[in-house]
Amino acid sequence: MKNVTDSFVSLGHWPSAGSFGFNTDILSTNLINLSVVLGVLIFFGKGVCASCSLSDLLDNRKQRILNTIRNSEELQGGAIEQLEKARARLRKAELEADQFRVNGYSEIEREKLNLINSTSNTLEQLENYKNETIQFEQQKTINQVRQRVFQQALQGALGTLNSCLNNELHLRTISENIGMLGSMKEITD
Repeated sequence: MKNVTDSFVSLGHWPSAGSFGFNTDILSTNLINLSVVLGVLIFFGKGVCASCSLSDLLDNRKQRILNTIRNSEELQGGAIEQLEKARARLRKAELEADQFRVNGYSEIEREKLNLINSTSNTLEQLENYKNETIQFEQQKTINQVRQRVFQQALQGALGTLNSCLNNELHLRTISENIGMLGSMKEITD
């Protein structure tokens, strides 16, 4: 390390340098800068690729960048295609959902109308059955009343006949009825 610092210190003692300052000669400073850069590139470039030149390295880098861009564009195209497919599936699913919703509502309305009609028919049948039952019971009651009235009238008539008929009238009525039956028998023969 002492040798390196000695070499910089000794630069200030060069007889041609004179004093410390800026070198304004552009050509000589550019040549020095270019030679330092080329030396560094050659020195460090040998370790990277002994048979490669700088243009080959740049071409390889350019190809990798182009391949990366191409791959990215292909991936982007695939992603866009998948996005469009997903959007199409979404639209289809939304349409199907709307259709199911509409069909569901119409099915509900149809079932509601069927239930109302069925209930109305059932109520109408029950009303008819009720009316038939009422008419049957009324007819049954009327027949019972008629039968009782007829029995009472018959009992009253028998009571009146029994009280009014004497033996002679009773025998004459029986004889006349037998005569009527006999004449009816002759007509049918």
